[in-house]
Amino acid sequence: MCLGVPGKVIEVHDDRGTPMATVDFGGAHTAVCLVYVPEAQIGDYVIVHAGFAITVLDEHSALETLRLFDE
Repeated sequence: MCLGVPGKVIEVHDDRGTPMATVDFGGAHTAVCLVYVPEAQIGDYVIVHAGFAITVLDEHSALETLRLFDE
C-alpha cells in the first residue's frame, strides 16, 4: 500500500527545466518534483508520493486529512 501525504508548497523554482517546489510537511521541508502538477503555486497543498506531487488539494481537504493523521 502507498501513502500520499499532503504538504504546503512554500517555494517554487525551476531545476534545469524541471518544475520543483519546497513543500512543508509540518515543519519538515522537502524538495518535491512538480512535473505532474506544474500549475501548483506557493500556498497550495499537494499530495506527494515518492518525491512527486501527484495532485493539488484544496486547503479544507488537506487540513482535514492532516487532522485525521494526527488522531
